[in-house]
Amino acid sequence: MSDRPSEIVKFDNVGLRYGTDPEVLSDLSFTLFPGSFYFLTGASGAGKTSLLKLLYLAQRPSRGSIRMFGKDMITLPRTRLPDFRRRLGVVFQDFRLVEHLSAFDNVALPLRLSGTDEARVIKAVSDMLDWVGLSHRAQAIPATMSGGEQQRVAIARAVIARPQMLIADEPTGNVDPDMALKLLRLFEALNNRVGTTVIVATHDVHLLKKVPDSLIMRLQKGRLSDPTGALRYPPRPSVKARDAG
Repeated sequence: MSDRPSEIVKFDNVGLRYGTDPEVLSDLSFTLFPGSFYFLTGASGAGKTSLLKLLYLAQRPSRGSIRMFGKDMITLPRTRLPDFRRRLGVVFQDFRLVEHLSAFDNVALPLRLSGTDEARVIKAVSDMLDWVGLSHRAQAIPATMSGGEQQRVAIARAVIARPQMLIADEPTGNVDPDMALKLLRLFEALNNRVGTTVIVATHDVHLLKKVPDSLIMRLQKGRLSDPTGALRYPPRPSVKARDAG
């Protein structure tokens, strides 16, 4: 039996338009493999956020087919979408924190929704807030936090449950370079140790060299180019697979 990983996402001739406007995404055909780390780049207006919306199941395409986790997302009943969304961690540009909840309770939300024991929730969330430098702000509500603090809370919430796929839209845009690198290392650890597939949309070209073996997808006017072969080849063997060999 081959140990080559199966696909986690497969787009076939996907297009997206809003209303009667011209397509913002055209003829997207690619495969994403479990355990890979992808950077999605492109100029403002290239369609990065629209592509991410398709990936985190907030938008259906205008044409083409999308398979995720082995299932056809186009024909999947909407009642089943929440089950698939629980496999995803998403970092939004506008954070989307729950305004009446503290930083601690925002980060704890995915664990509590999944029924995790409260003692484990407290330990995991405390450790995560310490990692992102917000232990002292655990009881603060979003309205009292800076943009950079809110972004770190949003990232902590997205990764706390160790999702199968993490989708991050400009996740380092509101933090200083040192914290940006630390957050990138958090994504990298999730990728290497847990096997999470990571997709980071960014316009910061300096980030692209910070993760060894990362793969680059570039959007230009709604179409994808593939400078690192990210869309054609499976990822490198996992750390565990290499160690076993």
